[in-house]
Amino acid sequence: MDIIMVPGFWLDASSWSEVTPPLVAAGHRVHPLTMPGLEAIDAPRSGIGLRDHIEAVVEAVDAVGNPVVLVGHSGGGAIIHGAVDARPEKVVRAVYVDSGPLGEGGVINDELPAQGDAVPLPPWELFENEDLVDLNEDLRAAFRSRAIPEPKGVTSDKQHLHDVRRYDVPATIIACEFPSSLLAEWIESGHPFVAELARINDVEFVDLPTGHWPQFTKPLELGEAILAAVDRTV
Repeated sequence: MDIIMVPGFWLDASSWSEVTPPLVAAGHRVHPLTMPGLEAIDAPRSGIGLRDHIEAVVEAVDAVGNPVVLVGHSGGGAIIHGAVDARPEKVVRAVYVDSGPLGEGGVINDELPAQGDAVPLPPWELFENEDLVDLNEDLRAAFRSRAIPEPKGVTSDKQHLHDVRRYDVPATIIACEFPSSLLAEWIESGHPFVAELARINDVEFVDLPTGHWPQFTKPLELGEAILAAVDRTV
């Protein structure tokens, strides 16, 4: 299986490096992506928005040619959902790592502090305690040293979707910060945060208790969880 992997904010393709070994060992082909505007600290970011990131994933899907599994972490979940909407016939599963599908008109996070066209990684104090579970001082330092400013447009542009066939693409939610039982409660109560997720016809939940960056705090466990999701698909 071809597995296209989209990182969350401030990260490039290399952020998946400790996650992919179980997938490669199982014979799958992994395609970690670096999104436009995150190629380097000094990469141009003006004019880059959410649609540019979605189109980059769609281009990768088309280039592979075969059916694919999409994996998206954090803000990457909104991006892969846009790609599912654009190519529902080519995606056999979408895996959302501590994230979920973003519905029509939603934004990923327009409250992050921006500096011009960019949103740098904020101070740790601006994150919730749940975000930072297991992210020790060494991991925080390593994360910050590799962090690349996110294009502002990606954080604040509205999602636009067009094809209801996206609801027929099976989804896996790897729940880290909050247990899947809480997500199920939100779905049952009609919470707007999970409104788009509630419309997907086939959803499985996998609990991986840790903070918001399991690719750093529990990379092997995350790789195995993604592998299990892929194996249930093929």
